[in-house]
Amino acid sequence: MKNIFLCEDKSSIDWVYSPEIRKKISCYDCFCRKDLTKNTGLFRDTQYIFSTWGMPELTSEEIKNIFPALKAVFYAAGTVQYFARPFLENGIKVFSAWAANAVPVAEYTAAQILLAGKNFFSLCTKQSAGRLSDAEAVKKRIIGNYKTKVGIIGAGMIGKRVIELLRPFKLEILVFDPFLPPETAKKLGVKTASLETLFSECRIVSNHLANNADTRGIINYRLFSLMKEDGVFINTGRGAQAVEDDLVRILRERPDITAVLDVTDPEPPEKNHPFYSLENCLLTPHIAGSLGNEVLRMAEYMREEYESLLQKGSTRYEVTLKMLETMA
Repeated sequence: MKNIFLCEDKSSIDWVYSPEIRKKISCYDCFCRKDLTKNTGLFRDTQYIFSTWGMPELTSEEIKNIFPALKAVFYAAGTVQYFARPFLENGIKVFSAWAANAVPVAEYTAAQILLAGKNFFSLCTKQSAGRLSDAEAVKKRIIGNYKTKVGIIGAGMIGKRVIELLRPFKLEILVFDPFLPPETAKKLGVKTASLETLFSECRIVSNHLANNADTRGIINYRLFSLMKEDGVFINTGRGAQAVEDDLVRILRERPDITAVLDVTDPEPPEKNHPFYSLENCLLTPHIAGSLGNEVLRMAEYMREEYESLLQKGSTRYEVTLKMLETMA
């Protein structure tokens, strides 16, 4: 079989890859990890693997022994950090639909930023509870979305997309990203700044950092304590990047501050976690990424990559070993 699906959950394949896409990529059979050890010889001619959430981890030896003819893996989802390295080290190309998954994450984030500019979260909580005088006080402090400073932590695929979506609103955007070249910042129309500057000058701060050892716990009490009045912290990156005990502490000390969290560590938060009872903490169950019809976009991106690779040899979303160092 030249092309196969490889995934621990066949329902994920059925969800992401429509019948039309399957026909275009000539891929119909789905296998899981246990199938590989049962039928080792079955995959000796396999050249292309298609997958999505649920792609199994394989060792370098397993890849060599089971897939000697493999040329590429097409992953219709976001991060490939957990499985890609052994494939890349064996000279097998890996493609990810992270750009497709970035679209709804950026849309979600941009929406939260614009609502934050209207003090929506604090106002909604107070108005809905009938605390009209409190709501009126918050309403008087609204600064709106014109020339308001917004901080973007991490200008990777998602961060850049957020910046592009916000461009029509004439916001002043500051970016923290040690890997962002000055010429790229200029092209994006943003100013680079330190984390301290972002948290002290921006009313709204949104996290989009890659998830690695250097970024875990990077957002802490010292930074949270710098936030402006009615500040809003949005996290669609990874929960581990914020020290959650520090976030709980500042939310208790500063009820004017709001946290909008689509990611936590772990997910969901443990039972009786303070996040559930804090009025100024809004949780969503990791919905920023592709859901519903949005998942079809990821398969479409991988279909385009597959066809480009076969027809032209040029592609847009190939992942390299170097890229793994900074990818989410």
